[in-house]
Amino acid sequence: MATKATRSLEQITTAPVVGQGDAWHRLLEEISSRPKRATERKQDRSKRTEQQILNAALRVFARDGVSRTRIADVAAEAGISNSTLYEYYKSKEDLAYDVPLSHLAEFFDLYVEAASEKTTAKERLVLYLVMSTDYAREHAEWARMLYLEIWPSVFVSETELRHSIDDFARVIVFLIRQGMEEGWVSRTTDPYQTSALLLGGVNQLIITWLLYRQPRNLTKAGIDMVERLLAMLELEVGQTG
Repeated sequence: MATKATRSLEQITTAPVVGQGDAWHRLLEEISSRPKRATERKQDRSKRTEQQILNAALRVFARDGVSRTRIADVAAEAGISNSTLYEYYKSKEDLAYDVPLSHLAEFFDLYVEAASEKTTAKERLVLYLVMSTDYAREHAEWARMLYLEIWPSVFVSETELRHSIDDFARVIVFLIRQGMEEGWVSRTTDPYQTSALLLGGVNQLIITWLLYRQPRNLTKAGIDMVERLLAMLELEVGQTG
């Protein structure tokens, strides 16, 4: 998981450190608008029916897994015919990749609002990582689908969802670079490897909770893990400084 995350992160172009304030706001605007643009391309369709399909798909995918689910299963759960569902999605894979986007859009919107009160990269990073664990706890069906089914998929690189997943990592890379400027991340640190470490740690915590409901308090465990990981980064500054 960490190796795959590192490869993905190395392919991501991040904003330059100069002009950090403007670059930060541009990044937030970009990541929060991308999943909305992807889901708003279906304006000629019934939004009510589409949401009905997405809600049904989320329940079925979370219960049975994407690989074992048939289009007919989703149609039955949604209370529509197979032919109606095919008017909205040409394949099960298209549907599976569209389901997480609305939740990602919501998460990014919530983060943008909460981060407006934070002034340092460290505060923003702590908030981002802790919110990701808390959001997974509050939306367990969605988290099960994203973290256990979609994120590890070899096919996700060919979809709009891939860009939103990359955006999730871009925020961490950006804040690590700002942390170097603020002095709590060593300038000798590789921002991509460091971001993979942070993201991999938090993701694994979420996956363990989804599979075994351990730790019982995911939010508290997320806070503890983030604090430990950032303490390690600050320790490196002392060792290299």
